[in-house]
Amino acid sequence: MKVRATVICEQDRHVLLVRKPRCRWALPGGKVEPGETRAAAAVRELQEETALNAEDVLYLMELESGGTRHHVYEASVLNIDEARAQNEIIECIWHPLDAVQNLNISEATLRIVKAFQRRL
Repeated sequence: MKVRATVICEQDRHVLLVRKPRCRWALPGGKVEPGETRAAAAVRELQEETALNAEDVLYLMELESGGTRHHVYEASVLNIDEARAQNEIIECIWHPLDAVQNLNISEATLRIVKAFQRRL
């Protein structure tokens, strides 16, 4: 099973989503490297994919989907207005939380966002 640190950033009822070439929209995140904590992987992946710097992360949940175990963190970000696609990411957007289901997204992303919305 793949282990992934997944990050959710919320601002004014909008969630940050990223997209790789020829892929669906997803939450920022990626593989936990050997010797790295899941929280550190979440912070690193967010910075690598969107240029955002997490001031703090809060562990929210674990979700298994399609052979991947997502460890989901909510990130508090200082430079929220500076989100930009970088590295393998070609687009990043702030999308309304209540309209995420209208995008081409994975089942895991939809389940994570819906669980997050229940917290708000």
